[in-house]
Amino acid sequence: MKTLSNNEITIVMAKLEEMYPDAGCALNYDTRFGLLIAVVLSAQTTDVSVNKVTPTLLARYPGPHELAEAEQSDVESIIRHIGLYKNKSANIIALSKALVNDYGGEVPGDYDELVKLPGVGRKTANVVLSEAFGKQRIAVDTHVFRVSNRIGLVCEKDVLKTELALMNVLPENSWTRMHHLLIFHGRRCCSAKNPKCDECGIKELCLSIDNPYRNC
Repeated sequence: MKTLSNNEITIVMAKLEEMYPDAGCALNYDTRFGLLIAVVLSAQTTDVSVNKVTPTLLARYPGPHELAEAEQSDVESIIRHIGLYKNKSANIIALSKALVNDYGGEVPGDYDELVKLPGVGRKTANVVLSEAFGKQRIAVDTHVFRVSNRIGLVCEKDVLKTELALMNVLPENSWTRMHHLLIFHGRRCCSAKNPKCDECGIKELCLSIDNPYRNC
């Protein structure tokens, strides 16, 4: 599969911006710790589901010192309506203990330190660095992976290669913004099944083999 030219990528970026001026983080949070917990909880579940449980969770355990002392059964009872709640309960308690013991109760702003925390992988670390610390990052979730490869921004077979390829073809000062724009496009138009190609603002550029609107 061929990929979009630099000029076409610039046009796609501009059109996505026009389509989704409100694109941004869909998780609700007030602190860096709250964001970290929300992103860990969001794995393999929806942001809407996470936003329903975090107010109660963080009201009872507002910081790592409190959550580090929590009973796992109590945390499970609060977040049990989201996927993998048992593993996630154990992880957020364990990462809270690590924050208290190793980082003075503060969320580290370094990638290598973040991924040492239980339940924190590359995507979570990138989201935290982007949203909480203002660093340019491309966190590749299922939407970013699907959309960027489907429309032809990149052509890669796994998440890491997709992230690195996107960093290569997109201007660094656009990484965070494109992360949000691609997610919004994936949720609102370019869904995994039955994408709304007829409503798509970039349909004449999209390189998907199933796109009947490609302007060749």
